[in-house]
Amino acid sequence: MTTLLDLKSSVLRQVQRSQSLRSRREPPPTTSSPLTDCPPKPLPRRISAESVEFFERTNAVLQKQENMMRAAQAECQRGACTVPPPQEHVDQPFITERISRTELDLLYEEAVYTVVNRVGVPAPEHVKSDDELFAYLLKVFDMGEEEHEIILQKVQESKRASFSLRVSVMKAKSLMAKDANGYSDPYCMLGILVGQSPREPEEKKERKFSFRKRREKLEKRSSTKEVLPARCIQVTEVKPETLNPVWDEHFVFEIDDVHNDLLHLDIWDHDDDVSVAEACKKLNEVSGLRGMGRYFKQIAKSVRANGSASSGSEENADDFLGCINIPLNEIPVPGYDTWFKLEPRSSASKVQGECHLVLKLFTSQRDTTLSKRDTNVSIHKKLLSQIVENEHAQVKREPYNWNGQVSPPAWTILTHHAVQTDLSPLQQAIVRWHCYSSHHRNQRVCYSLLLRLLRTIDAEWDPPAVRGDLERQLSDSFRLYTEHCLCLMKNMRQVFPCTSAAAITRYELMLRGIGYMQNMRAFKTVCPLRNELHLDITTAVKKGTAEWYESLIAQYKPEEGTLEEQLKKMVQVIDAVCADVQRAQNVYNQLFYSTVKVDFFSISYRQLEKQVADDVNVAMERVCGTLEQESSRLTQAMGETIFELFVSLKILKGFREFLPLKDAKMLALTGFHNWFKSSIHKWLQIVHERSCDRIRKAVEADQPQPPQQAKHSSSAVEVTACFSQVREIWLQLAWPDSAGAFIFVTRLTDNFCSEAVFYSEMITRRIERNQLGRDHKGFTVQLCIALNSIEHVRVYLTHLPRDLDWSGVERAMEESCGVEGKEQVYKALNGQLFNMDLDLQRETKRIISLLTDKMLPELRRYIQHISLSPDSINNDEAVSPLMKYLQDTMAILTENLVKENLSRVLQSMWELLLRMILDTVTENRGVQVEFYNRFQYTVETLLQFFHVKGEGLSLEDMKIGDYKVLDEELRLNKCSSFDLIEQYYLEKISLQKTLKHTPFGRISVKCYYDAPEQRLTVEILHAADIIALDANGLSDPFVIVELCPHHLFPSAKSQRTQVKLKTLHPVFDELFYFHVSPEHYRHRYACLTFTVMDYDWLSTNDFAGEAVAPLSDFCWPGRPNASPAGKNVQPVILHLSRSKPSEKPIMRMLDARTGDREAQEFVRRLKEIEKSMEEE
Repeated sequence: MTTLLDLKSSVLRQVQRSQSLRSRREPPPTTSSPLTDCPPKPLPRRISAESVEFFERTNAVLQKQENMMRAAQAECQRGACTVPPPQEHVDQPFITERISRTELDLLYEEAVYTVVNRVGVPAPEHVKSDDELFAYLLKVFDMGEEEHEIILQKVQESKRASFSLRVSVMKAKSLMAKDANGYSDPYCMLGILVGQSPREPEEKKERKFSFRKRREKLEKRSSTKEVLPARCIQVTEVKPETLNPVWDEHFVFEIDDVHNDLLHLDIWDHDDDVSVAEACKKLNEVSGLRGMGRYFKQIAKSVRANGSASSGSEENADDFLGCINIPLNEIPVPGYDTWFKLEPRSSASKVQGECHLVLKLFTSQRDTTLSKRDTNVSIHKKLLSQIVENEHAQVKREPYNWNGQVSPPAWTILTHHAVQTDLSPLQQAIVRWHCYSSHHRNQRVCYSLLLRLLRTIDAEWDPPAVRGDLERQLSDSFRLYTEHCLCLMKNMRQVFPCTSAAAITRYELMLRGIGYMQNMRAFKTVCPLRNELHLDITTAVKKGTAEWYESLIAQYKPEEGTLEEQLKKMVQVIDAVCADVQRAQNVYNQLFYSTVKVDFFSISYRQLEKQVADDVNVAMERVCGTLEQESSRLTQAMGETIFELFVSLKILKGFREFLPLKDAKMLALTGFHNWFKSSIHKWLQIVHERSCDRIRKAVEADQPQPPQQAKHSSSAVEVTACFSQVREIWLQLAWPDSAGAFIFVTRLTDNFCSEAVFYSEMITRRIERNQLGRDHKGFTVQLCIALNSIEHVRVYLTHLPRDLDWSGVERAMEESCGVEGKEQVYKALNGQLFNMDLDLQRETKRIISLLTDKMLPELRRYIQHISLSPDSINNDEAVSPLMKYLQDTMAILTENLVKENLSRVLQSMWELLLRMILDTVTENRGVQVEFYNRFQYTVETLLQFFHVKGEGLSLEDMKIGDYKVLDEELRLNKCSSFDLIEQYYLEKISLQKTLKHTPFGRISVKCYYDAPEQRLTVEILHAADIIALDANGLSDPFVIVELCPHHLFPSAKSQRTQVKLKTLHPVFDELFYFHVSPEHYRHRYACLTFTVMDYDWLSTNDFAGEAVAPLSDFCWPGRPNASPAGKNVQPVILHLSRSKPSEKPIMRMLDARTGDREAQEFVRRLKEIEKSMEEE
C-alpha cells in the first residue's frame, strides 16, 4: 500500500508541475547542446527543412518492423532462384584416407576378378561387354594398359570362382487336394540336377522330370551315368492339411556347372508310412557324397514298396503335386524372388498352384588376394568408395545435389560384386550408407540420398545379422554423421541461409535425416548411449547462436567511438538480431520442429535476447550517467539514436509472443523501458520543438488556394500529419508502466494542445497582417480557409482520447492508485483538452470578428436604410437590400466553410445583426409604431433566413439572448403608455413572488375582500428589519398603501399609516378600506402597493422599500380572503425591495414619450423615489 501511495503522489506531483496551456503561447526555444560535459551554447534556430528531415527519419524508424517483415519476404523470394547454396564447412574438415597404390592394385584385381566371373542373367541396365567394363575400371583406378593386362592375365590364370546357390522355399498356394478331407500334406523335395551336355541336344526336352521314375525307365539305362544324378537332395518339413503351406526354409547347394546345371523341385503329398522324404533324410545322412545316382533306385524302390500295389495309376500312388525346373543360367544377377507355376511331369499329370522361391547365386570361393585377407563387407566398401568418388567427380551441374546414382558400368560391377560376395541386403545398405555418408563429409551430396539410405537400413534391419566389426563401423558412421550435422547446425546461418532456397531445402532434408536416424532401430541398437539427440541439437543451436552474436559484435564494434556512435552501432546489432529472429520464426523454427521436435525459435531467441539486454543495459547506464550531469543536454541526433534503439529493442521484445508460455517468463528485456525513462522525456521535448518548427514552416508555405477537394489549407494537413507521426511515436513506445504512461500521455496531450493553439495564433496573425488591400470576396475566402484549417486541427485533437488510449491509462492508474488516481487522470487530461478548445474558440472568434468587422459598414448602411425608410414603402422593399447582401455573403460562406464553421459564422452574424437592430430601436424610442413594425418584420425575415428551413441555425439557438431583449423591446415599443405601465406592474408582481429574503426587511399584512360590499380591507400589522435611514441608526417608518395602476383606479386615493419613530421593527395594526369592483380585480396587473418611507421633518421623506400584492390573491371568488371568514386568515409576509426604476426598459420607453402626460406623470413619481434613494 505504501508503494502505491508513493507512486500516486509522484504521478500527481509531476502532473501539477506540467506546464499550463495558457502559459505557453510561443513555441519553446529550439536550442540544444551536445551531449557532453561542456556548458550548453545557444545555437541558431534550425531551418524548417531540418524538421522535415527529422520527421522523415523518425517515420523510417516507425516503419522499421514493417520493413523488416517486407525484407524477410523479399529475402525468401530472392532465395527461390537457382542460387547454389554456400559451402558446408565445419570447424574441423573431414580428411579422407588416401588408399595406397598397392591397395589400389589389389582392389583393381578384385574388380577384374568380379568382371571375369560374372554369372546370371544381366538386367537391362547392366553392361554386358567386358571391354566396356574394363575401360571403366581403367578410369576409376587410373590404371595403365600394361598394368591392366598384367592383372587381367593373373586373374585368368587363377582358379575360377566356385559358386553356390542359396534357395529359400517360402510358401506355396492353391495346391491340388489329394486327401479325402479336401486337403493335402505337402512337402518339397529339391536338388541340383546335372545339366545336359551340348552333345545330347535331343535330351534337352526331357527336363520336366521327377526324382521318382518308373522302374522301367530307370532299368532301361545300362549305367549309373544314365540314371538322373542328384548332387544333393533336400526335403522341407511336411505341412499337414493345407493347400497353402508356408515353409520359409533355406538351403545351399554347391554348383559344379553354373552354366548347365538346373534346380529341380518336387512337391508331394505325404500319405505313406515310409515316405520319400524319410528316405531322402536317411540318404542325406551320408556325408561327403557328390553323385547320388546309385541311391536313387533305392529311394524309388522304397517308395514303390510302400505304395498301393493295386493302384492303377502311378500318379495316384505317388500323390504328386507338381514340380519346378529352373536352369541356373537363367537366374538374374540379383537372383529370383518370385512365384513359380507348378508343372506336371507328363501330359497325364494334373497339377495346379504356385510356389514362392528366393534364389541367389554367389561365390563360395574366390582366388584373389583381398578375398583371402579381408572380409567381403570391407572389400565391397573399398570398391564402392573408389567408384563413388569417381562418379561424383564426373557431376558438373549442381554436384551438391547429386542423388548418388552411378553409371551403368559402375552399377554392373557393384551389383556383381555384391552378389558374388554374398552380401545381404542389410549389409549392402550399411556399406552404401557408410560410403556415401563418409564421402558427404568431404564432398556434399543430396541429403535425400542419405535419408533414403537410412530408410533402407531401417527396412532391412536384423539385429542378429549385425555383429562385430560391422556393428562398430555402423556405430562410427552414425556418430561421425551426427557430429558433422551438429557442426553444420552450429554454423547454420552461414551454411543454410534463408537467401538460398536450395540451402533451406538441404537443411530441411538434413534435419529430417537426423531426426529419422535418432528413431531408427539400428541407431538405438548400435548407439545406445546417444539417446538424447535433441539435447545435443539444443546445445549446438545455443552455441551457434552465441557465436553468431559474438561475430556481430566483432563486426560492428559497438564499444568503439563516441557514445552516440556506440549506440548507433548497437542499433545495427539489434536490427541484425531482429532480422535473425524473424528468420528463425518464419523459416527455421518450422524446419526444426517438424523434423527433430526442437523449438529452435525459443532457444535462439532467449539466447539472443539475454545477450542484447546485457549489452544495452551497460550502454544505457553510460547514457543516463551523462544526462544526469548538470551541464549536459540531449542533442537531437542523440535523441533520435536513443529513440531508434528503444524501437529496435521493442521489436525484439515483441517476438516473445511466439514463445511458449513457459519460456515467456523472466526474460531479460521485460523491464527495459526503465532504462530509457529520463531519455524519452528529453526526446519528447525535442519532438515538440521540431513539431513547432514544422508548423511554423507549414503556415509560411500556405498557398492562397486550398488543395483540391478540400476546404482547409495545406498547413492544416501538415499539422495533422505531424500530430499523426507523433502519435505513432507514442504507439511505438507502448509504455507498459501505468504511472510513466500517464506522465507521458499528459506531456503529449499538453504538447498537442499547445501546438494546436500555436498554429491557430499564427494563422490569425498572418491574416491580420495581410488583410489590408484585400477585396471583400477574396478576404472572405481566406478567412474561411483559416477557420476550416483551425477546425480541421480541432477535430483531429478531439480523437486524442482514443488515439492516446486515455481509457487504458485510466484503467492502469485505477489498478495502481485506486479510484482517486483514475479521477486525477480524467481531470488532468480532459482539463487540457478543454482549455485547448477554449483557446481555439477564442482564435476562431477573432477570425470571425475580422469577417464581421469587414461586413460591418455595409450592414450599418442597410440597417440605416431600413430605419429611414418612409412609411409609404412596404417592408419587403425596405429589407430587400440587406437580404440581397446577406444572400451574396451566404453563397460565399456556404461554398467555402465546413458545416461547423458555417454555423459559427452564421451565429456571429445573427448576433451582430440583433445588436445593430437593438441599438437602432433603442436610439429611436417614442417614434411611430410603423417603425417598430418594420424592424419586427426585419427580425422575422432574418430569423427565417438564418434558419434556412432547418439547414442553418436552430430556432432554439437563435431565440435567446439579444433576440429576447430585442423582441421585448419591439413589443413594448409598440404598446400604449397604459400597456407599458401595466407591464411594469406585472413585472413587479412576478419579481415579488421570487423574493425569499432581502436586506430591506419585510412587512406583514392581512387583506380580505367583502364581495357584496365590493370592499377590500387592508390590515397593516407590522414590519421588521427596516433599513436604517437616519443618522442615529434607526428610522421613522410609515407605510403608504394604494391601488395600482392609477389609470385603473382613478378615484382611489393613496392611504398611509402613522409614523413610528425611531424603530426598525414598527408595529402599525391599522385598517384601510378600498372600493374594488370585479371589473378591477380581474386584471392580472391590478395590485396593492406597500411603500415604506422614512419620515423626515426637514426634507423629503426617504424611500425604504416597497412590496406589491396582486388583487387576484384576495378578491377572486373562492379565495379564503374573499369570504366572511377572511378576517381569520393568516397574515401575508411581503419582502421589501428597492430596485431602481431607471434600469427598466419600460421606464426608458415611457420617459421617451414626452408628449404623453400619463407616461410623464408615472415616470416623474418613479424618478422621485429613485432620487430619494440616491440622496441617502
